[in-house]
Amino acid sequence: MTPGEVLQIGQEALWIILKIGVPMMLVALGIGLLVSFVQALTQIQEMTLSFVPKIIGMFLIMVMLLPYFGSVLHTFTLQLFDKIVGVH
Repeated sequence: MTPGEVLQIGQEALWIILKIGVPMMLVALGIGLLVSFVQALTQIQEMTLSFVPKIIGMFLIMVMLLPYFGSVLHTFTLQLFDKIVGVH
């Protein structure tokens, strides 16, 4: 396996990490901003108030996007196995 192929596999792995991680991070960011806005309006300064909505939101987005995550990982794994079989 050439160094270029190894770099390509690493680059693909980083893109997959972004594809899987970004939706959950955006949901956590949006919920965090919304909760902090409500806290600023109501002057409730409870630090733990934002954790429960974030956990619930991230769980829901993970359940909704689980088929997409599975297909992305499945495709990458098949491509990786094909490359491994092709190595002499």
